[in-house]
Amino acid sequence: MTREFDFYVIPTPIGNIRDITLRAIEVLKSVDLIACEDTRTTQKILNHYDIKTKCISYHKYNERERVDFFLSELNSGEKIALVSDAGTPMICDPGEIIIDELIKNGFSVTSLPGACAVTTFLSQIPRDSEEFTFIGFIPRNEGQIKEIVLKHISDNLVFYDSPERILKTLSVIKETRGDIKIALGRELSKLFEEVKVGLISDIINHFKDGIKGEIVCMVYADKNAQDRELDYKIKELKTKGFRDKEISVILSTLFNLNKNEVYKRSLEL
Repeated sequence: MTREFDFYVIPTPIGNIRDITLRAIEVLKSVDLIACEDTRTTQKILNHYDIKTKCISYHKYNERERVDFFLSELNSGEKIALVSDAGTPMICDPGEIIIDELIKNGFSVTSLPGACAVTTFLSQIPRDSEEFTFIGFIPRNEGQIKEIVLKHISDNLVFYDSPERILKTLSVIKETRGDIKIALGRELSKLFEEVKVGLISDIINHFKDGIKGEIVCMVYADKNAQDRELDYKIKELKTKGFRDKEISVILSTLFNLNKNEVYKRSLEL
């Protein structure tokens, strides 16, 4: 027997409609209201599992205006479930505003385990470390992409992207960090699921005729990242007008580095 809560965060399938837990189905049937991004998308799942619970839209454009309504319903004793179109709510999906308000107002909140593209992807690719950095959807702007991949050069960097932009994104990453190792997954849990691991040039060539489906990607950490990070910091300070001696003092002080080595490196760049 499980404890009852006021508000449930419930993952839904990311592709295969059978990837939903028995408990999730039970809760969706038992609550009084289901908040969802797109009622039409959620209704397909509800129809498949014969769930008759009423749905109401809750997406990034109406999050704030729905808060008072949800609080009123909960105060009257109603139970509510939150779902997204696919995967786990709050992971690149709406939910932050209502969860914050629920906690402030003393309502009990729980999240059910379930489908998530990040964990589904990471559990099937080789990694030499458990550590990774997830940034959600990578920006469209080339300058921002370059800044992010350099900032996280020593991390296994995981991100989402659209099929329309991913090849351009990979080209920007290749231009910034060279022909490095990445992993890319598409259509996870679906009929045409595909996961590729290799050099960026090989991945780009594999999908040169186009790519379809939801995309999750990981850029592998650079094992020589310390030297590259130092170069990045030096270049950043140079763009701000600092001289080589000033840079050596700043970086050696902030990061416990050898001042003479930093100075020598700065002269070379």
